[in-house]
Amino acid sequence: MRGEPSCPKCGSRVRAPGLFSDSWQCDVHGPVYPLQPVVPPSVEALGVVVNRARVPVWMPWPLPVNWLFSGVASAGDDRSGGRATAVACSGPGPLSGPGEMLLIAEELGVGLGARFAGIPGPDPGPHLSLGKPPQTKVYAAGRPTPLWQLDGVPEDRAAFAGEARGLWLWAVVWPMESGLLLYDELILTDLREAGSEMELLPCGALSPRLLD
Repeated sequence: MRGEPSCPKCGSRVRAPGLFSDSWQCDVHGPVYPLQPVVPPSVEALGVVVNRARVPVWMPWPLPVNWLFSGVASAGDDRSGGRATAVACSGPGPLSGPGEMLLIAEELGVGLGARFAGIPGPDPGPHLSLGKPPQTKVYAAGRPTPLWQLDGVPEDRAAFAGEARGLWLWAVVWPMESGLLLYDELILTDLREAGSEMELLPCGALSPRLLD
């Protein structure tokens, strides 16, 4: 588990702002919003991300049956605020075995969603077939939100992307068959608008996907 900020696009070490630059710098990607160290899932850790976020913190609510909150990540710092968030959930897959899901909200160009989806970033770009009907939709903050399944992702997962509240919304699931969850009218809540409901979240073990 890393104890220092890293590049949201590639995971490399980043340099803090200093005398010659007022932004965090990655040797490969230049100026970035730093991905903060991931800590074990808890309501307190989630609250820190929620209070800093300038983008939604999407959570399936209610969670699928027997699923647990399994971690959160955020790109940004105290000055910029959270410009990307990733919430992890895990539980029994819709067919068999364990399943995992990451829900990412981010501003254009941050690159965290593409990293977890396993595609060249920073945005869905050519992997998103907007000329075709969306494969599914979720309800994000009460609004029907179409999602398109992305082409060219690794075979161990499925990735979907769309737009919610003027920002990218990504859903990445492992294994690929867990994508069936997104065909079941999944309801997403922005935890920035939640109150004491957050205290009811069941927490599981930290998802290794957030550390990938």
